[in-house]
Amino acid sequence: MKLNVGGIDRIIRILAGLALVAWAAMGGPVWAWIGVVPLATGAIGWCPPYAMFGFSTCAVKKQQA
Repeated sequence: MKLNVGGIDRIIRILAGLALVAWAAMGGPVWAWIGVVPLATGAIGWCPPYAMFGFSTCAVKKQQA
């Protein structure tokens, strides 16, 4: 698996995921457990839909000649 989730994107996913999971754990709606998905994709740095569509938010590394 090649990383396809960049720095800012990862931070946003992790924070949003934590917020949703915390809300669900404190008695929020059941659907808030969906926060596990952005939390996991942010933690591992890989998102399946990004891979399917060839999208990436990772910084492009320049190759030296």
